[in-house]
Amino acid sequence: MGSAASSERRIALVDVNNFYASCETVFNPKLRGKPVVVLSNNDGCVVARSAEAKALNIKMAQPWHQVDPTVQRQTAVFSSNYTLYADISNRVMTILGDMAPSQEVYSIDESFLELTGIRELRQHAHAIRQRVSQWTGLTVCVGVGTTKTRAKLANYVAKKSPEHAGVFNLETLSAIDQSALLAKIPVGDVWGIGFRTERRLVQMGIRTAADLRRSRPKQLRQQFGVVAERIVAELNGEVCTELEISPPAKQQIRLSRSFGAAVSELPLLKEAMLAFVSIAAEKLRRQNSFTSTLQVFVCTNVFRPDKPQHSTGFTLKLPYAMDDTAMLAKFAVRALEHLYKPGYEYKKAGVNLMSLSPRGNAQLELFTNDRIAKRGDQLSTAMDNINRRFGRESICLGRLSGPRPWSMNQTRLSPAYTTNMNQLLLAR
Repeated sequence: MGSAASSERRIALVDVNNFYASCETVFNPKLRGKPVVVLSNNDGCVVARSAEAKALNIKMAQPWHQVDPTVQRQTAVFSSNYTLYADISNRVMTILGDMAPSQEVYSIDESFLELTGIRELRQHAHAIRQRVSQWTGLTVCVGVGTTKTRAKLANYVAKKSPEHAGVFNLETLSAIDQSALLAKIPVGDVWGIGFRTERRLVQMGIRTAADLRRSRPKQLRQQFGVVAERIVAELNGEVCTELEISPPAKQQIRLSRSFGAAVSELPLLKEAMLAFVSIAAEKLRRQNSFTSTLQVFVCTNVFRPDKPQHSTGFTLKLPYAMDDTAMLAKFAVRALEHLYKPGYEYKKAGVNLMSLSPRGNAQLELFTNDRIAKRGDQLSTAMDNINRRFGRESICLGRLSGPRPWSMNQTRLSPAYTTNMNQLLLAR
């Protein structure tokens, strides 16, 4: 299943503390030491909290309107600024990549680093923290282990225990001390153990990371599949998951949004669908893929049982594999026209590009007009370049001149401090 880990192998998991909230605080120093939260799409639920907000007992995923009004008045609240967060993430990951022989960018705020062979490992980990802090203003924690799962656990300890100053190497502990430490960590906090799995493990008497490490892998595989077996193996130092230096291409690209306000008119639904297709197609080209199956869906608000309900989708096999925004938009609009029914208030729509294949391996239609296909490629490339330089939707398909009720509610959106020349901070 895996290879035994060398006693010298060292993997680090580096993540940014309270990433979204920290990005907001970096550009507004007055917020330091104060509770900060970031809300989900349409300013609905809490998706990020500063340490001070956690101390006020604001829960993750809690609807903002359910937070106590007294607590709300004490808290700085922001809409999700994805453009800002993505740009800051790229800067952090670039810094981390320069400080290790190899790197796996695991998520927007987490990265695995290969540190095998680096001398003075603790000093190097502190140097990582210092450089990220100096160059971005963000604070990271560093956890080190022989496997990715053990590095994740070490990072958990680094974040939860202030005495480690943000750096913890699990491999510096003796076997007895490791067992004692893992006995204090709930099994649900082990990387890869979800809520339902945790509940079933607890029923089996496996309550802590130490219990999980001592469990029988083959028995867990029968109960939960091969992933659980690999987690146990990695807890015991056996390497089952290597670093993904080049992340695999996505097998599908899905883009959906809940509307800021309900939409009943077909032209507005078409405008929203064109925007979603444009973004999805740009992502498709970015990973150098083609799609041959297109799925479109719309739905009303299931939380409004007093309103008529209509939720449906349509999957279309495309005549040939493509990545052309204009052609994908044509088929998506055709599918939407098939799905649409007057009299319903639609609250969400989306598009899913499926059956993806590498661009060079895609099978084109026999009678495809090469000149038309080339013209579509040139148009899509030009749109990508313009939007990359001047911002998303600087140029787009089928935009109406009036208001866009389907756009997300972002009433608390902070400026694009790093990507918009007109919103840069001014030094006086």
